Amino acid sequence: MASTVPWDRVRGLGSKLTTPLDPDDYLRLLNPLWTSRELRGRVEKVVPETDDAATLVIRPGWGWRYDHRPGQYVGIGVQVDGRFQWRSYSVSSPPKRSGRTIAITVRAMPEGLLSAHLVKGLEPGTIVRLALPEGDFVLPDPPPPRLLFLVGGSGITPVMAMLRTLDRRGTMPDVVLHYSSPTPDRMIFRDELTRLEEQHEGLTVHRLHTDTDGMLDLGEIEAFCDDWADRDTWACGPGPMLDAITEHWEGAGLEERLHLERFSLQLGGEGGEGGTLTFRNSNKSVEVDGATTVLEAGEEAGVGMPYGCRMGICHTCTVTLVSGTVRDLRNGDEFGQPNEQVQTCVTAAVGDCTLDI
Repeated sequence: MASTVPWDRVRGLGSKLTTPLDPDDYLRLLNPLWTSRELRGRVEKVVPETDDAATLVIRPGWGWRYDHRPGQYVGIGVQVDGRFQWRSYSVSSPPKRSGRTIAITVRAMPEGLLSAHLVKGLEPGTIVRLALPEGDFVLPDPPPPRLLFLVGGSGITPVMAMLRTLDRRGTMPDVVLHYSSPTPDRMIFRDELTRLEEQHEGLTVHRLHTDTDGMLDLGEIEAFCDDWADRDTWACGPGPMLDAITEHWEGAGLEERLHLERFSLQLGGEGGEGGTLTFRNSNKSVEVDGATTVLEAGEEAGVGMPYGCRMGICHTCTVTLVSGTVRDLRNGDEFGQPNEQVQTCVTAAVGDCTLDI
């Protein structure tokens, strides 16, 4: 019996070969990580840490640099229900210039569509989009002789990158770590922290189980770190915890020695003056105040605004500013050059503006 030639497949391959693609497109057909148009990575494995947290080991593709600083975060974009969702997560693995993978550790949040998918639904082999490491919540090089880490819940993840870096270098200084978690079972990296504490004389770990012991009382900080005022301090965790820590350090006049990492976008920069936003191609306009982002204003006006992370990471929301000026709500930077590309999710109008959308 004569074999059947798969002509549909042949035609499909022929179509690909005769389409005017550039070399990057051909390479991407061979390996989805071989593309210079966007940073990509492949999930190599998903390692459970607790019932609601997991570490994703990711192999980045072309364009990645393994020189992130311990404590920085990366943006990750994953397709969920046909749309790319973007979030930022701290890198929990130490920098390795000769490395081939990075790791992020994610806790599934009840309201978190992407976090729950990453922990429970992501399969090894999945191709994800990546954004290069960013952030100033980092371990200095060289580190100070005495450090204090105050972490709660998944706030341990950037600190874990710092501890692993010190461990790998064999240069653990005098480190006090206070780790708050609802229960022992929900402590991410619990066994590894025990091992590190046993291995390094300079590392002391204090564990607080908030379901039974209550929340951290900063008035009793001397009980586990009597020289806290003389230490450089890194704090990462829930917002109320960080607010209390900030107030305590400011009250002691030590805010310059405190480093904070919050897991939510802080639009703390000065807003714009507001004005009329005109969306040229949509023939729509809306009056806005100086605190409403361009993205929110466009959605309110019924414009089909592009968006991804809504946190200023993925640049999916970027559109062309035809005229006027917008201000970045994160840091107060202004953008007003004609035909300049602006991120609508983190900018607000400074007077009347026209956008090409």
